[in-house]
Amino acid sequence: MDGLDHLRADKQTLRQRTLKTSIDCTGVALHSGNKVSMILHPADADAGIVFRRTDVAGRGAEIPALWDRVVDTRLCSVIGNEDGVTVSTVEHVMAALAGCGIDNALIELNGPEVPIMDGSAEPFVFLIECAGVREQDAPRRFIRVLKPVAVTDGDSRIALMPSDRFTVDMEINFDSVAVAQQNLRLGVVNGAFSKELARARTFGFLHEVEAMRAAGLGKGGSLENAIVIAGDEIMNEDGLRFDDEFVRHKALDAVGDMYLAGGQVLGALSGVKSGHAMNNKLLRALFADPTAWAYDTVSLLDADNVPDGGIHADSSEPAMAASA
Repeated sequence: MDGLDHLRADKQTLRQRTLKTSIDCTGVALHSGNKVSMILHPADADAGIVFRRTDVAGRGAEIPALWDRVVDTRLCSVIGNEDGVTVSTVEHVMAALAGCGIDNALIELNGPEVPIMDGSAEPFVFLIECAGVREQDAPRRFIRVLKPVAVTDGDSRIALMPSDRFTVDMEINFDSVAVAQQNLRLGVVNGAFSKELARARTFGFLHEVEAMRAAGLGKGGSLENAIVIAGDEIMNEDGLRFDDEFVRHKALDAVGDMYLAGGQVLGALSGVKSGHAMNNKLLRALFADPTAWAYDTVSLLDADNVPDGGIHADSSEPAMAASA
């Protein structure tokens, strides 16, 4: 992998992780409303995260999950390739992979959208836990932030600061009393993602949902896979999973979007009224400055400073290659 020639695996270095076996799920696509089948496969060391459209023939079916492949951020994070093939709503499964410390995976889909499931990352974390995790004979790639990088757009701001671990500091502010102003600061390490962020669901306002459906989007959205707010009221009968579920979901989205860096970021992320567009602009600003970042490894002694979902990796068997 480019930029990794100086990195070597040894007994004192954290190693890459992939799935122990393939696992599948079926769900509804948020915008088309179509049923989508998805399979998570193990992948070779240094393969990274790659999406493959099984309904598209040829090599153009594959899209690496990388920041420079993001082609749309209006309603979700959409990645695409030079052949015009796209995959939408990648952020929740990417967040699960990041939070569980999965470096390499092939994700097969029979359509252009990742299934929305319950609107959170928890179903994907469950799939990873069921598949199991296997350690690989290669060093984990981390992107260490070396100096502050920030992006602003009106009253929206997002920044990365140097840090020995990945932390997220998010602030949101909505006119609705149901949401209002919420803040969250969290170290996304040592199982914290699964405990604190994975269950937080996507949310939207009723008037936005109606506008999306009028535009032919959001056909798969329901109270089963999103929190819907009407004025100052939450329409979901079961209420919220966290008192501050809204800002937790913003943090979840940011974890997924940041994993499009091509590896786990070692840095302190802070955002105010930010979203998918700002997240991607931040990564583009980071990688545009070669003095702002560097590839790095992490010692086993510092393992508690990186995400692993609390999932133990089995190193007793060789890593399984992704299916062709």
